[in-house]
Amino acid sequence: MNHRHLDLQLRLPREYFALEGEIRRKVRQKISRGRVELFVTRSPFKGLGRKLALDENLGSQYLHAIRRAKKKFALKGEVDLSLFFHLTELFQVREEEVKEEEEGKLVISALDTALGGLERSRQREGLELEKDIRSQVRHLQKICAALAKEAEKISQRLKEALSFGEVDTVEPDVVGGAGRTASFKGDINEEVVRLTSHATTLARLLRDRGPIGKKIDFLLQEIQRELNTISSKVPQLPVVQMVLAGKERAEKIREQIQNIE
Repeated sequence: MNHRHLDLQLRLPREYFALEGEIRRKVRQKISRGRVELFVTRSPFKGLGRKLALDENLGSQYLHAIRRAKKKFALKGEVDLSLFFHLTELFQVREEEVKEEEEGKLVISALDTALGGLERSRQREGLELEKDIRSQVRHLQKICAALAKEAEKISQRLKEALSFGEVDTVEPDVVGGAGRTASFKGDINEEVVRLTSHATTLARLLRDRGPIGKKIDFLLQEIQRELNTISSKVPQLPVVQMVLAGKERAEKIREQIQNIE
């Protein structure tokens, strides 16, 4: 699913136009987002179709007229079945009619069956997606832990620089990895704490059974924001590599949540 809302494309035969409201309601009960194409076709029921009908009233009139003529004109012979085969107007071929109410119930029953099958398929797919997303989140949490260690090292170097009098205050571009070269832009502890919190919330959301797609999407935006800030503050290769790895995991999760609600 790549839509934020439900986009239901419904095509019905004109005989089923009255069912459109109920069909849409049932689909919305099962699916809240994504594009759904639902086409309903109509064909005669098995065993039904054209039906041969006898006009009994007209047949009775024929028999009555023949008997009167036989009596009046003293005609000989008996009226038999073969006479009816020559009176083709006595027979009519009609399409068998089906009660609209009964046919409507069959349509809704077929829809329920289709939606049930779709739901089971989505559940199976959801389990696979959840497994993959959980794996990506675990990797992201490991990156957060590695960034936390790096943040501690940066803080320690900043403290050492201050204690040795190498700098008076902690300003952007003051401390380098080996001494006083201006490479780091500041402390990233706050960003790493928020990043770790977002990753933890992300893992917890995956245990929820309601719609979580939008919530995860919001968290991923926050994760990307923290990662961008970290790489901006500390543009050193080890940190940048970790940030890139974190972005890669976040992007993979984003791709997967497009398929869940």
